[in-house]
Amino acid sequence: MREQTQPRRGVRREHYPMPHTHTDVLIHFIFSTNDRAPMIAPEIREKVIAYLGGIIRELKGSPLTVNAVADHVHALIRMPNDASTAEMMRIVKTNSSRWVHEQWPQQESFAWQTGCGAFSVSESNVEQVRAYIARQEEHHRRMSFQEEFVAFLKRHKIRYDPKYVWE
Repeated sequence: MREQTQPRRGVRREHYPMPHTHTDVLIHFIFSTNDRAPMIAPEIREKVIAYLGGIIRELKGSPLTVNAVADHVHALIRMPNDASTAEMMRIVKTNSSRWVHEQWPQQESFAWQTGCGAFSVSESNVEQVRAYIARQEEHHRRMSFQEEFVAFLKRHKIRYDPKYVWE
């Protein structure tokens, strides 16, 4: 028989111990190279994408999809239950930037922007977000990164001052 807690206002509650935390937090991250410089060259792109996914897995997250174009990255991540979005991005960007410098010393000016966008995604929208991320090259023939990012801020009702969006 399970231990009962005191009923509150006529509600009967049973006490169930919860030894583990269970989460399903999906985040669509968007971050660019410093000054949106086209630093993710086609010859390194697939390796950078793979490395980003490896870092996310090392942090116990699940990279559902990661894609990049010359000046920015989109990543849909199932977050680990013990990580914050800020800490996830700090580690991903720090480690991948160091790795790019080690692998391609000629990329000495490679760096990520300071901040990022982190947008929540419901489980029911995962496939649409995956498809959106997969079509980045096609998408950016019509829209710049800056236009795309501001559209995300507006769609998610995030207030911003345009003079502080770009470093």
